[in-house]
Amino acid sequence: MRYEKLLRDKNLIKEALDKIRSLNLRKNVNIMEVCGTHTYTFFRFGLRRMLPENIHLISGPGCPVCITEDSFIDKAVILARDKNNIIATFGDLIKVRGTKSSLEEERALGANINIVYSPSEAIDLAVTNPGKRIVFLGVGFETTAPLSASIVKEAKQKKLDNFFLLSAHRIIPPALNVLCSDKEINIDGFLCPGHVSAIIGAEAYKEAAQKFHKPCVIGGFEPLDMLIAMYKICLQVKEGKSIVENEYDRVVRQRGNPAAIKLLSEVFYVKDASWRGFGTIKKSGLFLNEKYKNFDAQKLIGKEIKVKNKLTNCRCADVVKGKIKPSECPLFRKACNPEKPFGPCMVSFEGSCRIYYEYGG
Repeated sequence: MRYEKLLRDKNLIKEALDKIRSLNLRKNVNIMEVCGTHTYTFFRFGLRRMLPENIHLISGPGCPVCITEDSFIDKAVILARDKNNIIATFGDLIKVRGTKSSLEEERALGANINIVYSPSEAIDLAVTNPGKRIVFLGVGFETTAPLSASIVKEAKQKKLDNFFLLSAHRIIPPALNVLCSDKEINIDGFLCPGHVSAIIGAEAYKEAAQKFHKPCVIGGFEPLDMLIAMYKICLQVKEGKSIVENEYDRVVRQRGNPAAIKLLSEVFYVKDASWRGFGTIKKSGLFLNEKYKNFDAQKLIGKEIKVKNKLTNCRCADVVKGKIKPSECPLFRKACNPEKPFGPCMVSFEGSCRIYYEYGG
């Protein structure tokens, strides 16, 4: 990687830490990151042990698998049980349980479930299996949603009548605004996600900064990236500012990626959507619009599925909102581990619980 050596340089990291300490902040500063890759970097490189004790990094809803509700998994299970269907999904969704089952359990019972590494593989499955219906499980934020949009558009161009998308794509900024309004969560600023921001641009965080007075700094994923972003957030806190800053300008532009944004608006429309831990967030979900409704896998199921939250000791819903650390969940490291995950935050490689487990959180 071109920047890797520079952004992991010990001397530069020490300088960044010294700058944070030089602010001499007397109060606790709670910074929320909303990207699993930031969580991974923070723990893998031991940054939490280097920061002043009053600077805290809180993990938020940065893992798309973790915020996907049980009802979506239940829909996927229903589709998997139909022998006419082939499910195409990314691997980290396989072990996530719905209310009664998981895709891994259904595959063991004979369901045709394919783990794909690119959404385009779902199109290939549709072409090579004309007698089967291919259902791609679209899970993710603005980073992966354009990929789902592109294959839906390709399916229309190729006139495929056996390809379908089940969308659980979500939009990050509305969730940040909800978090700002939650009095139970004391957030002083946001370390905004680099991957998502590369699509939607820096302007997308204006409401969180201006309306809710929360500093927002977009950061990259190397140790120095994160520390510079955290320094800028702390500086804003000290100076009483709340603006959007782009520390990741080698990738992120002010208005994002126009081609990706255009593609999203062509294929999807925005409506209210459910998030694990949050309930329904207004205008936070991406769903196939009228032009592409024939590719909506929901029509293969029929009526919408409404699921009541399971009464368990799993605290994933509180973890994704930053209300507790994974280690505060009573199941952590006991009934819940990567080999036998109880909740989605222990399943995904971007899940806070899994990262805490692997790096000693």
